[in-house]
Amino acid sequence: MADTIVALATPLGRSGIGVIRLSGSDSLRITRILVGNQEFNPSNRVATLQKIIEPGSGVPTDDAVLSYFKAPKSFTGEDVIEISCHGSPVVLRQVLDQALSNGARLAGPGEFSLRAVANGRIDLSEAEAIRDLIDAQTMAAAKQSVRQMGGEVSHLLQPLKDDLLGAIVILESALEFVEDDLPDAQTESLISTLFKIRASVLDLASTFKAGRLIRDGIRIALVGRPNVGKSSIFNALLGSNRAIVTDIAGTTRDQLHERFTIGDIPISLIDTAGLRDTEDVIERIGVERSRRTMADADLILVVIDSSRAITDEDLSICRNVEDLPHLIVFNKIDKVDRSDPAIGDNLVLSINGSNANYHVSVSALSGEGLNELKEAIVEPFTSDESSGKGFLISDARHHDLLVRTANEIDESTGQLKDGNSEEIVLIGLHNALRFLGEITGETTTEDMLTRIFSTFCIGK
Repeated sequence: MADTIVALATPLGRSGIGVIRLSGSDSLRITRILVGNQEFNPSNRVATLQKIIEPGSGVPTDDAVLSYFKAPKSFTGEDVIEISCHGSPVVLRQVLDQALSNGARLAGPGEFSLRAVANGRIDLSEAEAIRDLIDAQTMAAAKQSVRQMGGEVSHLLQPLKDDLLGAIVILESALEFVEDDLPDAQTESLISTLFKIRASVLDLASTFKAGRLIRDGIRIALVGRPNVGKSSIFNALLGSNRAIVTDIAGTTRDQLHERFTIGDIPISLIDTAGLRDTEDVIERIGVERSRRTMADADLILVVIDSSRAITDEDLSICRNVEDLPHLIVFNKIDKVDRSDPAIGDNLVLSINGSNANYHVSVSALSGEGLNELKEAIVEPFTSDESSGKGFLISDARHHDLLVRTANEIDESTGQLKDGNSEEIVLIGLHNALRFLGEITGETTTEDMLTRIFSTFCIGK
């Protein structure tokens, strides 16, 4: 019998209400101790107002609303009691301590959801969707998580697993009962079926780029030599004065990280130290960090001061990002005499050896060109055709398992075409079925479950 776990289900800190959750066979016994009433017998799925009593003294600690969810019709499949107290950290700590001293154990990360999976209340992909919904940064990410939480991954995979199992049954039967090879017509039918399963699996896997974009967003690094206006663009994109802006070169010595959204896409924006050779030890460390950040970014914004002549440092930075995803941003266009239409073209042509056609002109001071810059930032990531599809795969683990499934089916199809024995063909198909099962948790190992649920918050 599983022990009874307890945890704070709402964030730490002061709030109007704080919720403590108990799950396990001793939940009701512990709750009776908390309310100082051994006859307390709450109705299933009915909230009741009770006083939490300090043990020993009998002095009330707080008024709380208790909700009882009787097994097996609860989130975890066990007896669950949720205690809604006033959100004082002192009160919540005392209630938790009382529960722990009377037989409960503090829950680990995601342990309530893990019990729900173990007791068949939800599958693994639905549990992961709960985590993703809590972490969602945009409404689009939240909607995708809700769809997955409703079992959409399972609904999409079940027909594929059924078709795959049907192919396995035919081959297993041939292995057991047919002395001769499968008839050519049946072999061709099997090959056609496997092709269709593989295509459906890859079609689902192809949505990962768009799904990951909605879930995790884009990591963007602002780079350039000192005093080209990186921090000004940083502030303009955020809509607040987050970075210090001065005329002194080298003001930004360390990285600034902030998050915002463009449409439904989360953006992680990093303002880096100006790239230049310097004798200042602190600034040199910042420059080195800037170079490392460039390598890890999904997109690099190379900022150039359009009001001044292109320098060797500008050209050097552009050459360094040639093979990396980048966008050239000509800043300070408010200081440029644009009566000559060739000004912009001359600036672009000056960036030798770089994809200078991919550029935007802006003024961080006046805001001119900022909307165009935002559109240019997301355009390379939203042009994929899969972004228009309904449900998107957003979890890297799911994507990896889908790709591995397709590879195993492809290998088995090749073996079947070559006329190899059913035993050899079945190896890949059984592996493919196992990989699909790992997505929903049917065949997932204990080690894998431990790794997955370690990413959850405590209390969920």
